[in-house]
Amino acid sequence: MRDLTPEVLLAAVNAWVEIESPTQDAAAVNRVASHAEGLLTAIGASIERIPGENGIGDILIGRVPGTANGPGILLLGHMDTVHPVGTLAGPLPMRVEGDRAYGPGIYDMKGGNAIAFSALAHLHATGRRPHLPVTVMMIPDEEIGSPFSRPTIEAEAKKHAIVLVVEPSGDFGRITIARHGIARYHLKTTGIPAHAGAYHAKGRSAIREMARQVLEIEAMTDYARNVTLNVGTIQGGTHENMVPLSCEAIVYCLVPLPHDEAEVRAKLLALKSYDPDVKLEVTSGLYRPSFVKSPAIQKLYDHAAALAREIGFEVKGERVAGGGSDGNFTGALGVPTLDGLGVLGDGPHTHQEYLLVSHLVPRTKLLVRLFETLDASFRAQR
Repeated sequence: MRDLTPEVLLAAVNAWVEIESPTQDAAAVNRVASHAEGLLTAIGASIERIPGENGIGDILIGRVPGTANGPGILLLGHMDTVHPVGTLAGPLPMRVEGDRAYGPGIYDMKGGNAIAFSALAHLHATGRRPHLPVTVMMIPDEEIGSPFSRPTIEAEAKKHAIVLVVEPSGDFGRITIARHGIARYHLKTTGIPAHAGAYHAKGRSAIREMARQVLEIEAMTDYARNVTLNVGTIQGGTHENMVPLSCEAIVYCLVPLPHDEAEVRAKLLALKSYDPDVKLEVTSGLYRPSFVKSPAIQKLYDHAAALAREIGFEVKGERVAGGGSDGNFTGALGVPTLDGLGVLGDGPHTHQEYLLVSHLVPRTKLLVRLFETLDASFRAQR
């Protein structure tokens, strides 16, 4: 990819977007992995593919040599989306309207993957290489918390000096320098079944108990501290004429700092049933730890902002993100992590998801310059 133009880059983005890849469809995600593998092979990368498990697609790793040796850059992206197969043919077809290009996953985060791969392809096509070795790691299960991929992400991060994450840019141009933690908890209530008519008084409703727990849990939200608890899914009962035996719910918690997570965990695990005849179980689920801006991350951000000015645009500023990414895992390990280096746009996880075509070239050029200029001096002191 010798020339970086909006048309060339949009075509590269669309090649990713046209392969629909919901997390739960391993074959679909693996089709994206095969596309990415072909792109990496074309620029001389060595390939490792870790087979998925339990209905999850493969992890794809490509290693691109640098002009220098030693610990290098880990480039993180994910291949899965929240959109089911058929979204392209239905509510979110690929199209361009003015400066907006639409499509499932185009913003979160196939656009970011495409410009990162294009930056590496541009270096290859012009006879250049990254300064540090680059390990490209494509994740199949980020949208469900990376349960399969997390150990591999963390193991790779520990071998690298820097992590770059091409999740979408926040607020139309900000770079993410920290992320809040995300915790999930599973609740189950078990009551006593009975006929809801003649024997209603003998029953103990699992749904009624869960309803009271939902109110107590959501009352723990503290907007002043950015601590939020959301009961996002709930299901229970089998028939309207039966006092429900069981009910289950999942709580999604935004916990900005480790002590917030510890506080929320203690409160949730201490919950008691209002009705002593109904059993309540609370178990911890997936957790993305928070990471905060360090001096090394600040140095990375300042360098990226200076490179952007050289290219001819201004980075809009720093961003602490409420949503999670695989950068949570690497940042929490203390590996300098710069996130939100992907495309500009909006509408993630909706049928209005789009990116801004006019920003594809400058953001790709920024990645090119980061690959060329990042060196061992950006590594954190440990």
